[in-house]
This record gives sequence, C-alpha cells and structure tokens, in this order.
Amino acid sequence: MLDHERAVLERYSAGARACESSLCCAADFDPALLAAIPREVIERDYGCGDPTRFLCAGETVVDLGSGSGKHCFIAAQIVGPAGKVIGVDMNPDMLALARSAAPVVAERIGYANVEFVEARIQAMGPAVPDGCADVVMSNCVLNLVRPDDKRALFDEIFRVLRDGGRAVISDIVSDRPVPAHMQEDPDLWSGCISGALHEPDLYAAFERAGFSSVEVVDRAEEPWRVVDGIAFRAVTVRANKGARRPAACCG
Repeated sequence: MLDHERAVLERYSAGARACESSLCCAADFDPALLAAIPREVIERDYGCGDPTRFLCAGETVVDLGSGSGKHCFIAAQIVGPAGKVIGVDMNPDMLALARSAAPVVAERIGYANVEFVEARIQAMGPAVPDGCADVVMSNCVLNLVRPDDKRALFDEIFRVLRDGGRAVISDIVSDRPVPAHMQEDPDLWSGCISGALHEPDLYAAFERAGFSSVEVVDRAEEPWRVVDGIAFRAVTVRANKGARRPAACCG
C-alpha cells in the first residue's frame, strides 16, 4: 500500500532543491507582486491557480501547503502591513526555503507580516488557532492529502476561519472518480493527479464541513491532463463560513 505522505514529502523535497516543471500547471500572477520575491522561491513554486486574487487589505490569511512561500509573499503585499499571513507546510525543505526568503521580502516591501509554521494541514492543532483567519487559501494542495484524511482537512479549514470568513481554494479535480489503482501510483499521486477529488465531491465536501455557500470562481475549460480517460482540470472555489461579510474588494 502506498505511503501517500512519504511520496509527497520526497517529491516536494526534491522540488525544493531544484525546479520540477512537471509538478502541477502554471498560472499567471501580477508581475508587480512578483518583483519583491526571490527568484528561487518563484522557480520552486508549484500550483494550478491564483487564490490571492480574492484577498483584501487588512485580512489575516492562512495558506495551506505554503511550499516555497510564493503565495504568502504575494498575499503579504495585498493584505498590507495591517494584515497577516500564516504559511502552513509539513515539508522541512520547503519551509527552510520560505523562511530564508522572508527577511528579503520584508526588506523589499518595507514590513514583515508573514510567518511559517510546520504542521500537517489536516491536523494543524494549536499552531493555527480556532477562528484566527479571515481567509484560508491553498493552491493545488488538497489533492495531496491522504484519502482517509480529506474529511479532517475540510473540518480544519472550517475550524480556523472566523464567522463570515471564506476559503479560496485552487485545486485539481477529475471528471469522474479516480480508481484505487491510480491512487496507489506514487508519481500520479505526488504529481497532483490521482489524489484529485471528483469535481462534485469537492463541492460536497465544503458543504458537509458546514460552509454556507460554495461558488466556482474560475474553472479551466481544457483539462490539464487526461490519464486513462479521466480528465483532470484546475478550478478555484470560494466557500463562505456563515454570512459573507461585505468587502470593498474582489474577495
């Protein structure tokens, strides 16, 4: 039986040391926000969307599976000095890369509002307290969590959000359930493919966790990959915890 967590750790530790172009599908970001971020951080970022487009100034943001820190550093500039960003990752190599870049980014933007904590995103515990976040975001990470832990993952997202907060999740989904034999393939799993949820199951998981509304804000028309006849594509979903708070931004 595949050790899904070990497969992910090994693949992303290698991805922290050298750029691996086959990990996930590229997304475009505002060049002005990338300018303050060290090149090695950008080169070792792996994702499939841009959840940072849905953040507002002054918010507290938790980034699940923060990896090299790229999305945290983009978010830091959007939320500004009155906001805060917490990156959560279980991979020591990725955390080392992100933490080494944090002082550089802080100097370039003029303030420090990012911290990184080591934890499994499906069991963050006291590292990320209840109700601490206005927004929980992630980019192509939920699919990497073990099948047996996915329910706990959505519960954790709900737990750390304040009432009126929101999750903004970019991830890979499939057009039909992924068979068990594909989920046992270490390359397909760690490559953000065979751990993908069937698209309706992703939306249902948010509802089961208690989110009051689920909205698809971006969905790729063309699949990123087709494997054994199953189409895998990127989506970005916004899910609200309770009544959505009015905000003078796109979030």
